[in-house]
Amino acid sequence: QVRLVESGGGSVQAGGSLRLSCTISGSPYNYYCLAWFRQVPGKEREAIASLYTCTYRTSVADSVRDRFDVSLDTAENTLYLQMNRLQPDDTAVYYCAANPMSFCVSGGNCHWGALRELPNWGQGTQVNVSS
Repeated sequence: QVRLVESGGGSVQAGGSLRLSCTISGSPYNYYCLAWFRQVPGKEREAIASLYTCTYRTSVADSVRDRFDVSLDTAENTLYLQMNRLQPDDTAVYYCAANPMSFCVSGGNCHWGALRELPNWGQGTQVNVSS
């Protein structure tokens, strides 16, 4: 059973930085579509970034592309979300999600519009940004 554990959330002032981590374990497969989401109470969960481990291709939402970056440490099986120049609007619970895959498809990628369908989710980590 795939287990995702997020960490690194906390409280920071506007303009500060945080790096979120998502440790991945329990999958029998070596390939993933991985993603970061965030959710504010009363709003839909918003996709922030994705990473396709077959090619290490990444995608980041337009709303945060100039401030956030996604990366993967394969040795540690950990997905990261580096968040810079944080703003109060970035306050949310941040989740990582994964779809383990047994093989890679030529030309394949995470499908941004289908990221919400990823089958495995972490418990989330809270990020609070004060002005």
